[in-house]
Amino acid sequence: MGDLGNSTVEFHPKKPGMDRGDNEGDFGMTVDELCSLMELRGHEALQKIQESYTDTETICHRLKTSPADGLSDNPADLEKRRQVFGMNFIPPKKPKTFLQLVWEALQDVTLIILEIAAIISLGLSFYQPPGGDTEACSNVSAGAEDEGEAEAGWIEGAAILLSVFCVVLVTAFNDWSKEKQFRGLQSRIEQEQRFAVVRNGTVIQIPVAEMVVGDVAQIKYGDLLPADGVLIQGNDLKIDESSLTGESDHVGKSIDKDPMLLSGTHVMEGSGKMVVTAVGVNSQTGIIFTLLGAGEMEEEKKDCKKGKQDGTLENNQNKAKKQDEAVAMEMQPLKSAEGGEVEEKEKKKTSVPKKEKSVLQGKLTKLAVQIGKAGLVMSAITVIILMLYFVIETFVIQGRVWLTECTPIYVQYFVKFFIIGVTVLVVAVPEGLPLAVTISLAYSVKKMMKDNNLVRHLDACETMGNATAICSDKTGTLTTNRMTVVQIYILDQHFRDIPTPDQINPRTLELVTSAIAVNCAYTSKIIVADKEGGLPKQVGNKTECSLLALVLDLKQDYQAVREQIPEEKLYKVYTFNSVRKSMSTVIQMPDGSFRLYSKGASEILLKKCSFILARDGEVRAFKPRDKDEMVKKVIEPMACEGLRTICIAYRELPADPMPDWDNETDIVSNLICITVVGIEDPVRPEVPDAIKKCQQAGITVRMVTGDNINTARAIAVKCGIISPGDDFLCIDGKEFNRRIRNEKGEIEQERIDKVWPKLRVLARSSPTDKHTLVKGIIDSTIVEQRQVVAVTGDGTNDGPALKKADVGFAMGIAGTDVAKEASDIILTDDNFSSIVKAVMWGRNVYDSISKFLQFQLTVNVVAVIVAFTGACITQDSPLKAVQMLWVNLIMDTFASLALATEPPTEALLLRKPYGRNNPLISLTMMKNILGHAVFQLIIIFTLLFVGERIFDIDSGRNAPLHSPPSEHYTIIFNTFVLMQLFNEINARKIHGERNVFDGIFSNPIFCSIVVGTFAIQIVIVQFGGKPFSCSPLNMEQWLWCLFVGLAELVWGQVIASVPTHHLKCLKEAGHGPAPDEIMDEDLAEDEDEIDHAERELRRGQILWFRGLNRIQTQIRVVKAFRSSLYDGIERPESRNSIHDFQAHPEFIITDSVHNIPLIDETDVDDESERSNHNHVRVALRHPVPNSQPQRPPRSRYPSRPLRQQSLPVTLNYNNNATESRVYLGSSDTGAPHVSPCPASPLHSLETCL
Repeated sequence: MGDLGNSTVEFHPKKPGMDRGDNEGDFGMTVDELCSLMELRGHEALQKIQESYTDTETICHRLKTSPADGLSDNPADLEKRRQVFGMNFIPPKKPKTFLQLVWEALQDVTLIILEIAAIISLGLSFYQPPGGDTEACSNVSAGAEDEGEAEAGWIEGAAILLSVFCVVLVTAFNDWSKEKQFRGLQSRIEQEQRFAVVRNGTVIQIPVAEMVVGDVAQIKYGDLLPADGVLIQGNDLKIDESSLTGESDHVGKSIDKDPMLLSGTHVMEGSGKMVVTAVGVNSQTGIIFTLLGAGEMEEEKKDCKKGKQDGTLENNQNKAKKQDEAVAMEMQPLKSAEGGEVEEKEKKKTSVPKKEKSVLQGKLTKLAVQIGKAGLVMSAITVIILMLYFVIETFVIQGRVWLTECTPIYVQYFVKFFIIGVTVLVVAVPEGLPLAVTISLAYSVKKMMKDNNLVRHLDACETMGNATAICSDKTGTLTTNRMTVVQIYILDQHFRDIPTPDQINPRTLELVTSAIAVNCAYTSKIIVADKEGGLPKQVGNKTECSLLALVLDLKQDYQAVREQIPEEKLYKVYTFNSVRKSMSTVIQMPDGSFRLYSKGASEILLKKCSFILARDGEVRAFKPRDKDEMVKKVIEPMACEGLRTICIAYRELPADPMPDWDNETDIVSNLICITVVGIEDPVRPEVPDAIKKCQQAGITVRMVTGDNINTARAIAVKCGIISPGDDFLCIDGKEFNRRIRNEKGEIEQERIDKVWPKLRVLARSSPTDKHTLVKGIIDSTIVEQRQVVAVTGDGTNDGPALKKADVGFAMGIAGTDVAKEASDIILTDDNFSSIVKAVMWGRNVYDSISKFLQFQLTVNVVAVIVAFTGACITQDSPLKAVQMLWVNLIMDTFASLALATEPPTEALLLRKPYGRNNPLISLTMMKNILGHAVFQLIIIFTLLFVGERIFDIDSGRNAPLHSPPSEHYTIIFNTFVLMQLFNEINARKIHGERNVFDGIFSNPIFCSIVVGTFAIQIVIVQFGGKPFSCSPLNMEQWLWCLFVGLAELVWGQVIASVPTHHLKCLKEAGHGPAPDEIMDEDLAEDEDEIDHAERELRRGQILWFRGLNRIQTQIRVVKAFRSSLYDGIERPESRNSIHDFQAHPEFIITDSVHNIPLIDETDVDDESERSNHNHVRVALRHPVPNSQPQRPPRSRYPSRPLRQQSLPVTLNYNNNATESRVYLGSSDTGAPHVSPCPASPLHSLETCL
């Protein structure tokens, strides 16, 4: 393998379009050259570029593209590039054909048993024994030939085969349509994913699949790179290459150090431009997929092998094998200790972050196993009793001897008994459960698309119904993300409205214009409104757009400044990240000196200011006393009105001596403050209502934001997250860390437990704080129900929190690709009220499954008992095999369709979440199941034993083999089916509601299925004849059957009148796995992970269980999703959400160690503390070798303290540790009361309520 990996260039198969030598000749480089170039990294790559091409300009020249203007938009040229260098598309795995799905459905064990029985039955019916008419045998088969019906013996076998065929087709069709739906959705997502490229000198957004080699692409923070390329211009660029190399450290990229950018990697910081050098199957990600056979290439068509990095390829192979349906380029980051060389076991654990089995699946699995066991036992007993009865009756009581010529007839009896036993099993086993879950989830997912929720993982939909807490971002989710500057403090004056240009002196005006124009990303811009009187369009980062709009309001032109100083001329850029909470840009002045412009969170940037512009525009000293006064008189009043405050400053730097640009602390200090602006981001009008609904539904909403605590609190009041009179906590990140860490700086769960129940607002938080909070709430054991937490995020650094949460919501518009990749659901409109809809759909899924269970279990109980007792008393089941299969079809496939597609209602939001440990079958449902079962059994046994007298017809009991169908048994079958039909209407309500018809017409599927089933039943009874063992009924008999069916509805009302709490004997069923079982599972984690079902299977106790596992395969299809945007959404040109100046550097978080900067850089003033801080960063850089899987095992036992290896760090106990605990009354929100931690000595900020 090693030699192969290194002899890259000889190893090139021809590809379509690659053998056109003449075409390749037009470009100065071939695919092979580009491939071998992209395999190099760092110094090697630079050396190769210098030796072969001198510099990146030459590469652009050879690829016939311009670094500044990009490609021309000439379609012929683009098409030619696609032919020579390939398209930017990795062919997905071929979907399974319909026949393959049919074959899979046939693997169901119960069906196989039925087929075998049917075939034996068929074979025997055609076998005429030579001495068949001897006296002895004819008695055994007495009555068989009376009607001359013996030749119809084959019908039963054929009918069973036919019904098996129907079941298989239905199952296969369901699987097929589901896979088709998900593929359609995925291709739609892929089409929607766009990327910014330069063509003809203008930046345009094109679909990723249309990118070609030679395109100049603009890359920025949060992007997922869609192709390989070479950097031609970059600012402070850092890339997370863990998805390809397994190295968790971010790799700095620059033209003079390492210009190679690879597809599938994430931009974690900075911005720049690259020229695309490899796309699709030739890109690094494409090569790996091709090697794994995900591309439709045959094995020998492997492309440019990856060499030069020994462990990497194997690593990726291991990793990608694990990806369930590797359709999308969704590479899971490998969080390993030493890059490539990780032990096998470690790889297994880390490469696929283990999402727990969803709550519902866990409960269903357990319930299905229990039902299956019971069914197996019942069917075995039925068969044994029938056989014994027959043997004793024939050979003992009648004293016959076994004659060889009679053997086929005896065997036929045994086969008949066997078929009855299997039928009991078929009816008992709820193979409709997986179908119901799948249909319900698939239906919900489809509908949720309309409600702006794009579900990437099916089970997230159902988990959302159990959510007890939502941790939401502020900007864009609770607010409109349309920012405008409404107040400004400049030249010692506080303007409450935007001043006119003549109120500011010209030099200051010019400074403001330049500072904003140059020090905002060049991708942010304001575009004139399309419609007359419409609002101008904000493209790019919304905070920067508000500043650019301010320049326009001051009648200045920022575009002119940008044309004068294009992006290439910027000398140095310190891009925005969460540690800096600011952005700075250096430009070189005409005289050779430098000027630095800086903007950022006001309280942070003001600490770095030593001067300020006075009223006359002159620079004056800015002393600590002045700063305090400014905070009190300007910043706090703005923040209390819910405005976000941004400070803009600058500094002149000499050319000689040349400043040390790497020493950022010295460069960004002694600044001159120009202005502080207050930016308003209004609350979305529908949010307060949505939050109120959440609170009614028993869900606690917490705001986690990077904004100032006063701003956050003001917005929280407007949204209704906190209201006067509540006992709650609003703290900032620093105070939060002080409260949850012990003296050694380690996080302790007990400390978190004292904070989270009352916490409503966490301000100035870092991504790590968000992750810590989510993990703390999930791992908490102080409330009896484990909390189910949903989190929203849009920044690259929200990744860990989104992954950790039970359901992660990423923003479709403002979200970065990284956040979308880590999420379970994407909000295509970035709106909080869509989350409430997700909760509604989630609860609806849960209720749909419960409705289906209530219906199915009633049928199961009745059918099994009838078949069993009937068989034991009359040696023949009153319900024949074919009839049972029809009943099975009604209650499995049709009922799951009818009940799983009930639309949700607002009433779902009026109850508390079910919680993880609540049983699937509540006491009310158990009462309904048993109540209806008793009623149906009484009716059926009455009909069985005295039915012939009531209707004055011949008795069907003790009929001999192959006798014609009797009216007696037909009436039993018909009544049974009609009772199920009306009980299906009862099953629509599971909480004891009286009106079962409520909203029935809002579900056309339900109505059509009930009517359709009834119509088919008429056909079966009147014309089914021998195959269905039915004899046609007259009008009077039909009316009686209908009357008994309708009695079900009346009986339903009787049951509803019985108070559940009086029925002490009832037990719930379908609990989630018990804590001990969860512990067992986690202990078994070192073996290949086995879920309940697998383990049961291995014990060989339940054969049919694979059917349930099929749903997991079905659910996996969805993992092929590619995150992006969807129909009807205007895509802003740039999605770098510098989220309230709070987008964050990624912390690869393993649960044993965090590399968290413990001290906020802004507060470290003296040098010794700074060195201490740097020391902490370095010490925490190397993850411990035994890094654990992403999700820790959940258990009853307290989890280990998070921070075992960190160093003691002094945390600031200064008066910025603002804590506001507001008691404006005594109303209790239901959160458990926890004694407050000792508060920080000084409370510097008043509460703004």
